[in-house]
Amino acid sequence: MSEAKWYVVHTYSGYENKVKANIDKTVENRHLEEQILEVRVPLEDVVETKNGVQKVTQKKMFPGYVLIHMIMNDDTWYVVRNTRGVTGFVGPGSKPVPLTDEEMAPLGIQRENYVVDYEVGDGVKVIAGAWADTVGVVQSINAAKQSLTINVELFGRETPVEISFAEVKKL
Repeated sequence: MSEAKWYVVHTYSGYENKVKANIDKTVENRHLEEQILEVRVPLEDVVETKNGVQKVTQKKMFPGYVLIHMIMNDDTWYVVRNTRGVTGFVGPGSKPVPLTDEEMAPLGIQRENYVVDYEVGDGVKVIAGAWADTVGVVQSINAAKQSLTINVELFGRETPVEISFAEVKKL
């Protein structure tokens, strides 16, 4: 199995989030989680001044484009290429060209690799993000996405939540 790389997909302008949602849903339905790891619409914070009031908003860095971290093969190519709103991969002809590490660095998307010793059933505490200070039990580990799924109590029910390795520590 080859290594996953980042690819750029061209979409209709304004359809970036819809394309992301459609690809995520297709990945889930076809069980391609191990091949299409992540779909991103890169955003940047922009300070706007209206009526003398400064406001920070998020704007798309590349309108009309979506980044996909995937292992390129016939199945993944077909799924992405035939998603509604996708006009094609960026690259010469019909052959997609992956982004290099140098091209990915300014986007801040590349993550460092974490070596973890978590196992299913271990107790963890979330130390960052929206679920900070939450304690949960590891249900599954996804080394490719560098995340784990834990169950947290939400409204009196056990709810699975996907958390990055960087945001948890072992109890």
